[in-house]
Amino acid sequence: MSEQPPLATTVDLRARALAYAAAGVPVFPCVQGGKVPLTTNGFLDATTDVDRVRAWWTQHPQANCATPTGAPGTDVLDIDVRADGDGWGVYRRAREAGLLDGWIRAVQTPSGGLHLHYPGTDQRNGSLRGMHVDFRGNGGYVLLPPSLGQTKAYSRRYETHRTRPGPGRPLDWPAVVELLAPAPAADRASGVARPRGGNDPTAPLAAHVARQPEGNRDNALFWAACRAAEAGVRDFEPLVAAAVTAGLTEREAARTVLSAQRTIGGRAAPAMGVVGPTPIAPSHAR
Repeated sequence: MSEQPPLATTVDLRARALAYAAAGVPVFPCVQGGKVPLTTNGFLDATTDVDRVRAWWTQHPQANCATPTGAPGTDVLDIDVRADGDGWGVYRRAREAGLLDGWIRAVQTPSGGLHLHYPGTDQRNGSLRGMHVDFRGNGGYVLLPPSLGQTKAYSRRYETHRTRPGPGRPLDWPAVVELLAPAPAADRASGVARPRGGNDPTAPLAAHVARQPEGNRDNALFWAACRAAEAGVRDFEPLVAAAVTAGLTEREAARTVLSAQRTIGGRAAPAMGVVGPTPIAPSHAR
């Protein structure tokens, strides 16, 4: 059997990262073929400084290229394709309802899905996971073309499918959620189950987790995930990525976040600040 050319070496990722930075798009490196940041503070280290970008990709020439989402960058609607289903059906419903117009860039993802880039806003991340649709806004990040997506099922690159001229129009994520997964009347009245607006604590909480030394990473992540759950955050991926950057494994981080969600789900959430100077040290299931 003939050997296929290695995808990771067929594209000059450093040149593309420098081009993004020169165009005013802040970027940061992630591991080759994956989404885990290679920088100390993850997406918070993103920059347009071409010298810093050149140094990163000189050290890691095959690193994937990522950018933070939300203003002043772009928000991204992610239509995912997985072994257990895809988001194309709900994508068509939202498009037919006129909710998806206004995108400025369409990127085909390695799984066969789609990233639609919109003008950035201060909307928080969101997810309709059972429907395979995610939203990346303030506190999130996405990989940019020609980053490599690599799993047992595929090894392909992110590719720009189409761009549109003009300023575009922001995506109204709450309207998409209301169409696809409307909240019960009681939840709409109370605002508890599906909070809208307000300040998203994800970014400062993720930064807090990423800075933790060995010995305090797990407790800091549990504390941060509790604060995020109390604030109504539904997407904990940035916290998991920050914990991995700090030194936890992805499995350890995911387990701790799940424990925090269960803890907060089992009691009434008190009013809390976003980030405290010292994380609490609870005992949680491992």
